[in-house]
Amino acid sequence: MAPPDPTTLFKKGSAIEISSDDEGFRGAWYSGTVIRPAPSRSKDKRVLVEYETLTADEAGKKRLRETLDWVQLRPPPPETRRRGFKFSEEVDAYHNDGWWEGVVTEVLEDGRYSVFFRGTREQMEFAGSELRVHREWKDGKWVPPLEGEEKVGPQKVSTVDKLKPSKETVKAKYSKGMLVEVSSDEDGFQGAWFAATIIEQQKEDKFLIEYKSLRNDDDTEFLREEADTMYIRPYPPATSVVEHFNLHEEVDALYNDGWWVGVITKVLKGGQRYIVYFRGTDEEMEFNHSDLRLHQDWIDGKWVMVSQFCKEVLEKIVGIAEPQDLGDDVS
Repeated sequence: MAPPDPTTLFKKGSAIEISSDDEGFRGAWYSGTVIRPAPSRSKDKRVLVEYETLTADEAGKKRLRETLDWVQLRPPPPETRRRGFKFSEEVDAYHNDGWWEGVVTEVLEDGRYSVFFRGTREQMEFAGSELRVHREWKDGKWVPPLEGEEKVGPQKVSTVDKLKPSKETVKAKYSKGMLVEVSSDEDGFQGAWFAATIIEQQKEDKFLIEYKSLRNDDDTEFLREEADTMYIRPYPPATSVVEHFNLHEEVDALYNDGWWVGVITKVLKGGQRYIVYFRGTDEEMEFNHSDLRLHQDWIDGKWVMVSQFCKEVLEKIVGIAEPQDLGDDVS
């Protein structure tokens, strides 16, 4: 399906949500309004927008305006009645004037929840009123669709930061020679985990590590670099032997010497080859069974499998085949 025409979707005065590629703002959506739409019958699809909660001056009196490509915009998600959330459910959490994608890792007392954010590897505590069901805007539609959920009027969330950090993250004790996995925020490596060995501790929260598969520029030895503990985790424990992976199952795929989180979107003939979808790059690739493993997250000093939400969110993003289609080769 072709994407909607931005000149008709984002008209002057339309309420929208805005994403940003700026460091510190990636992954969040902010409320705003269209000030000047994209010109009709033009290749220029940039839209002048005004943020509702972000300001351009230190006094906080002048709302921030930016000219952005229309792909950074979307309509506000459908409003639903308030309800409780479950463990492993994917949500948007309201923090620092924007909505951030996270996963419920614990249902607390008094209607509060612990939410884990993969992008920053942080866990924070929220009231139920500060959460909403996570949805993706794809090809002019919201997925998962609003089925069986009662619509209600828009709800305003206070911009006052009411968030409290959850209990301190349990840090693993890393020692010399320990096998770990390391991630990076560098372009081209975001979202991947690479096997490495702890060489030595250099500062309180920094270690010298040596990668098991990445080599230095002249390819003479394995790459060594300093890594902050927030980018290090223990090597994942071996899970039970998996004879085959299922449709919609969340996995790590071995690609370019690292493990990348994705979702099975098709099981190919024979059941030992799979098509995997990666949300970070909006790509699909084919993998052998031996190049996949069940995905796990390191949260509060524990390994947790958080995959149930992917079945709902991604079911229609990439046109996933129904179960009866399993076994067909890709055309």
